[in-house]
Amino acid sequence: MTAPQQQSLLPVLPDSAALAERPTRLAQAEIEYAPAREILTRATGFMDAYDFTLNPYAGCAFGCTYCYAAFFSRSPDERDRWGEWVRVKENAVCLLARRRKGSLDGKLVYMSSVTDPYQPVERKLRLTRGLLEVLAESHQPKLVVQTRSPDVVRDVDLFAAIAARGGRVQVNVTVTTDDEDVRRAFEPACPSNGNRLDAARKLISEGIDTCVTLTPLLLVQAAEAFAEALLKTGVREFIVQPFHFQRGKFVAGTRDEAFGIMAAKLACDVDTFQNEYLAHYRDVRDVLRRRLPRLGEGKEGFRPPF
Repeated sequence: MTAPQQQSLLPVLPDSAALAERPTRLAQAEIEYAPAREILTRATGFMDAYDFTLNPYAGCAFGCTYCYAAFFSRSPDERDRWGEWVRVKENAVCLLARRRKGSLDGKLVYMSSVTDPYQPVERKLRLTRGLLEVLAESHQPKLVVQTRSPDVVRDVDLFAAIAARGGRVQVNVTVTTDDEDVRRAFEPACPSNGNRLDAARKLISEGIDTCVTLTPLLLVQAAEAFAEALLKTGVREFIVQPFHFQRGKFVAGTRDEAFGIMAAKLACDVDTFQNEYLAHYRDVRDVLRRRLPRLGEGKEGFRPPF
């Protein structure tokens, strides 16, 4: 007699209607669905000042050439195909809802550390929104949301609800350059940086604490004008960071593809790229330090804002 087939113990997504039409491919990315053991992970390493990281998805369809998160993939194949696959943590909302009410009160939660919570599949599945609904209804966390997608403005009502119940929310919007040719070379699947600046402006207008993260800072054509565009959003908190150059068993670095693109943009070879890039980075950073009201850098810049 064969053992009965094990059934899922949890429902999968917050909106059952979404399940009927859940996509298996969006643009260049294959979409997979799998349960997770847990949705909150104890924060370590670069994020060790936080209590938890919260990643609704594994993988990221934005697939930026420089993305260090590719090195945390489960296999070499997944690392090499970064940007071509997304794994949906289909029981994420249920896992978060199982937590005792109030158990995340005052806890520092970073969403997301290795994927974008507002990548394109979120428009259909609304998984990130489902998680925010649980937080708004049952907890008062200190939440930082990291994204490069203007879609984040969809959830201003939930950010406000979390704050109204005694929690805190800051949205970090990533902007990397003032040059769309540079953006397309490094981030071909991402929204334009202009649209991201517009999103930051809208968040500020809705009373949502917002920070612009210039991470990693790519080539900037006109540093003074770039600083002015950043200030016009109304944002007053900024973080800047260069590429991750370190490599090692437990330290992720920038992907090789980005080195070649940047070397070509700087008209140098890959062997001299690092020095040329860092000189450019320092020049732009110095302008930003002079023009922007508050500019953090690197890991210290990413420390919890509250």
